[in-house]
Amino acid sequence: MTDRRRAPLTALSTLTRRPRIEVRPPLVGIAAVVDPAVAPAGPSRMVDNAVYSSGRRVATPETATESRQALADDPERMAWLGLYRPGAQALGEMAELYDLPELAVEDAIKAHQRPKFERYGETLFVVLKAARYVDEAEEVEFGELHLFLGPNFAITVRHSESPDLARVRRRLESEPALLAMGTEAVLYAILDAVVDGYSPVVAGLANDIDEIETEVFRGDPGVSRRIYELSQEVLEFQRAVQPLTGILAAIMAGFDKYGVGEELRSYLRDVTDHVVQVNERVEGFRLQLRDILTVNATLVAQRQNEEIRELTEASIAQGEEVKKISAWAAILFAPTLVGTVYGMNFDRMPELHWQYGYLMALLLMALVSGLLYAVFKRRDWI
Repeated sequence: MTDRRRAPLTALSTLTRRPRIEVRPPLVGIAAVVDPAVAPAGPSRMVDNAVYSSGRRVATPETATESRQALADDPERMAWLGLYRPGAQALGEMAELYDLPELAVEDAIKAHQRPKFERYGETLFVVLKAARYVDEAEEVEFGELHLFLGPNFAITVRHSESPDLARVRRRLESEPALLAMGTEAVLYAILDAVVDGYSPVVAGLANDIDEIETEVFRGDPGVSRRIYELSQEVLEFQRAVQPLTGILAAIMAGFDKYGVGEELRSYLRDVTDHVVQVNERVEGFRLQLRDILTVNATLVAQRQNEEIRELTEASIAQGEEVKKISAWAAILFAPTLVGTVYGMNFDRMPELHWQYGYLMALLLMALVSGLLYAVFKRRDWI
């Protein structure tokens, strides 16, 4: 947990302190520090806005200003505002109303943050990475969620379709005793929903790895690319899950000091157990994919060596055939040469009218051919 203002490190339970609130008019000065071009694309809207008292919804204001006024009227109340892909101006106005830290607001607008847990005075800023397995594409889709938690307000900024915070809200509203614990309960429920969303991802990745192992030993030529892509997804998943261990440890470190209730303690310990299990599975996936990649590289090298050996053997066999053909061609060329010379029929050829010329030509052809045959035979060309 990082404190950019160098405030003392405190536990999450300090959020339950509820000082008297002074309502200030909404300003947009903070929005000006961020280039609107970096704000997420798509529709920007307030998904839900509720004010709770003793864990029960008592008002559903139309605007953030009305929620702030409701808190001013009764500091014991809690406001929970849910935003979906807000722009720089919308989040800047929210920052002025609820005195959100400027640096955290910039991070929330730009998104693409690593999971983290930071304290700015009495306000906590939490970044979580949600994950969802898409069966049709057989890939993992990652989302980002930002939380601002104050003494009596919770502001959630969602940049993706998951997790389904409406479901989280309905769950808490069905358990007023839990919601009455304040913004701590909101953080717990969201953490629980994000971590629960990891289970289908783990199952999907395990299934993909099983399929890849089959493809590797089947010799599928496209398996190397799939191993690489799946390895990247596993690494991205690991970057989403691993920081949660530190975040939960920072929260649990203040249990005794700040008197966190036993019920909430058990809930957070359960979330921590699930995070540890997911981390172990993801690390196992990473090592398994590394081994699969090594095995695949070995099998590919073996297949290439086999192909090279077959090509070499074919080349050697072809060379032997060429040697045989060349040897016989040379043997047959010798009598052809002699016959061609004596077949020119010039009038003045010394042996043309000789009594033994024909016999001499035949003997010469046989002698040269036999000599060539002996030479080629000795060299194993025939």
